Amino acid sequence: MSQSHVKELVEKLKTVENEMKILVEDRKELFTDYKDKVDVKAFKAAWAILKRRQNVNEIELDNILDIVNNIE
Repeated sequence: MSQSHVKELVEKLKTVENEMKILVEDRKELFTDYKDKVDVKAFKAAWAILKRRQNVNEIELDNILDIVNNIE
């Protein structure tokens, strides 16, 4: 491990972290732009569900949701 490698890694990491901050700010602005056009809270929930459904067996998920939803 050389000092130049560590320095290079630090510089690249700072760049990535700054880009991530910019993306987070852009995301917030995007939701702000649409807050009068779309129910942002419902949209975020739908988006989260969509992302989760991509990683699981959708039929099994629907079956489990039906069971849980019908429990009194």
